[in-house]
Amino acid sequence: VQLVESGGDSVQAGGTLRLSCVGSGFRTEYNCMGWFRQSAGKEREGVAVIYTGGGGNLHYADSVKGRFTVSQDDVEKTLYLQMNSLKAEDTAMYYCATRRYCTSISPAAFGNWGQGTQVTVS
Repeated sequence: VQLVESGGDSVQAGGTLRLSCVGSGFRTEYNCMGWFRQSAGKEREGVAVIYTGGGGNLHYADSVKGRFTVSQDDVEKTLYLQMNSLKAEDTAMYYCATRRYCTSISPAAFGNWGQGTQVTVS
């Protein structure tokens, strides 16, 4: 299993970014995939988690509801995170992760991680 994130950048508050996570070595269209973030001195937290096989299993952190949208492209084997109305508190390293089912959306339940992409909002 390999996950490669990209799209992180430095933006001003109110700006937008779209993160991408390309998966390989597993069936991205039938897995639990999520975006997590970790800022300095804080624990890793879930941002958005989705079961890519459908069924409406989709979770957003309260802090990003209405601003962030997760989507998938099964042909490109890619998970996206569209981030709008960015705030300084969104500054963090963003990670993509996957596990077979979304029985738990805790970061500790995910065993496969990408290397992360940095988002800085000023």
